[in-house]
Amino acid sequence: MQRFLKLLFAVAFATSLAATSVFAHAFLDHAVPGVGSSVSGSPRELRLYFTQGVVTAFSGVSVASSKGTAIPASKPVNDPSDQQIIIVRLGRALPPGTYTVSWHVVSVDTHPTSGTFHFTVS
Repeated sequence: MQRFLKLLFAVAFATSLAATSVFAHAFLDHAVPGVGSSVSGSPRELRLYFTQGVVTAFSGVSVASSKGTAIPASKPVNDPSDQQIIIVRLGRALPPGTYTVSWHVVSVDTHPTSGTFHFTVS
């Protein structure tokens, strides 16, 4: 019986560690312009909202047109009021078209994540 309880405790402990690591990543919650959205006129900046604080020194965001042309953009910075939000200022006005945003971030607890999304300027 004692052996069974030790095994049960070990399994419960390992499961709790696995569950904690799943929640320890900064995933994109939403963005402005919105994921898959269509906006009227060119945005001046992108705002990416994550599920956890982000370290911008180890993070990056790039924007490209549907033809693959890179759009000049600033380095990401944290919103001064919330470490879960990063801001990227666009270097020029975007003409009508579809744009791809690619991001990679490192959360405050050092876990990296990445992804892409699209938005359209009309």
